[in-house]
Amino acid sequence: MMTKKEMGALRLASYNLRKCRGTDGLRAPGRILDVINTMDADVVALQEADMRLGARPAALPARMIDTHTDFIALPLNTSPVSLGWHGNAILLRKGTVAEATHRLTLPGLEPRGAVAVDVPGLRIVGVHLGLLRSSRQKQLHAILDQLHAFDNRPTVILGDFNEWSAHRGLDPLRATFDILAPGRSFHAARPMAALDRIALTEGLEMRDAGVMETVLSRRASDHLPIWADVVTRDQALRGGQTFP
Repeated sequence: MMTKKEMGALRLASYNLRKCRGTDGLRAPGRILDVINTMDADVVALQEADMRLGARPAALPARMIDTHTDFIALPLNTSPVSLGWHGNAILLRKGTVAEATHRLTLPGLEPRGAVAVDVPGLRIVGVHLGLLRSSRQKQLHAILDQLHAFDNRPTVILGDFNEWSAHRGLDPLRATFDILAPGRSFHAARPMAALDRIALTEGLEMRDAGVMETVLSRRASDHLPIWADVVTRDQALRGGQTFP
C-alpha cells in the first residue's frame, strides 16, 4: 500500500479531547499529545481543547504543544488563556503554510463556534456541533452561509458532528459534500457510534481513513481520534504529486 507521502496526500485528523480527561478520570494533556504524535497528521482539528467556564483556560496548554510536538496551534483564540474558539482549535504541522484563519459563529441553545484554516488549495473547517439535531442543522446552515463569503476552494469539514444516525440529521451538507465516517469513535472504551466524521466537497478524494484505536487512545479521552488522507482530484489524475 502506498504511503500518504507517496500519494501526495494531506493527512487530516480530528480529536475530541474531553478537556484532556481520560476514561480513567485523570486529566493528562501529555497523554493526549502522545496520541496526536502517533497519528502522522498534517492538520489536526481539536474539540474541547479548553475548559468550559470563565475565561476558558486551555485544557491542552500551548507551551506543551510547542515543546512536545512538531505542531503549532493556530491563533484562533480570543482569550489570552484559551487555545481555541469555543473549545475548537487547529494544530498545523510546522512547515505547512496557513494562508488565513477564520472563526465562525454558530447559533444554538449553547454557545458554539467553528474554526477554519486555509492552506494552499484547501480549506479545513473544524466543528463540534450541538447536542440537539435542530441546533446541528442550524449550525451547518450557518457554516455554509459563512463559507460562501470566502473564496471557492475545495473544503473539508471535520470534527465531532454529535449525530448518532448514519443516515439522518446532516441534510444541509448533502447537496455539496460527501459525508464519511471513518469508523466508530465513541465511546472510546467501547466504540458504538460514529460521532466523528469528515465531509468533503467536489474536487477532493479520500484515499484512506480510519479510527486510531490503541491502548493509549482508549484511555486518553472518551472519543477516539479519526484521520483521513485527502488528495485533490487533479492530483489523482496526475498520479499523486505533492499536495499544493
